[in-house]
Amino acid sequence: MRLTAVDLDCRRGGREVFSGVSFNVGSGEALVVTGRNGAGKSSLLRIITGLLRSAHGRITLEGGDPELSIGEQAHYLGHQDAIKPSLSVAENLCFWAGFFGSPAADSRDALVALGLDSLATLPAAYLSAGQRRRLSIARLLAVKRPIWLLDEPTSALDAAAQARLAELMRAHLADGGLIVAAAHGPIGLAKALELRLDEVRPADAKALIGEGRL
Repeated sequence: MRLTAVDLDCRRGGREVFSGVSFNVGSGEALVVTGRNGAGKSSLLRIITGLLRSAHGRITLEGGDPELSIGEQAHYLGHQDAIKPSLSVAENLCFWAGFFGSPAADSRDALVALGLDSLATLPAAYLSAGQRRRLSIARLLAVKRPIWLLDEPTSALDAAAQARLAELMRAHLADGGLIVAAAHGPIGLAKALELRLDEVRPADAKALIGEGRL
């Protein structure tokens, strides 16, 4: 599987957010997108998943299911945790598992993996910010998808939870998965490629790909 973007432009509210962005990332690889606030990190992830349209350029996926869109083969973990506060921790995860057709057993295993099994019957409204984030991350394990699109995935996580997330990301890559993550700094993947949105210009995007920096 290989995800390729060529000369992407993004405009929001009549303002150019970024232009000429290109990258190439394959199975077993992670791409970390960095840049100042407002550089377009979140917008780029939303373009990849199909929630936003690019003003120019194209994104292609080789080796995936040709009958499914990129978004249908990806998990998108955004700033907002997709959690219903009135449902319990287990019910929230079972909802997503059922929605995507995943076995209930995968939900139980995911809660254990994120250290949330002891909170399974607790209403999600009582979770801390870090626990809510871990519940959102559990969805990545409960429902198997090859592409993970992660927006500031370590947000609200303590050191132990960040280390556990790094382990899960490395396992996903080792299994042939692909990760694109927006972050302000390292996320625990030492060999990750980096795309610096602050540095990319239309004229030098292809050169950066050739140098292995994109």
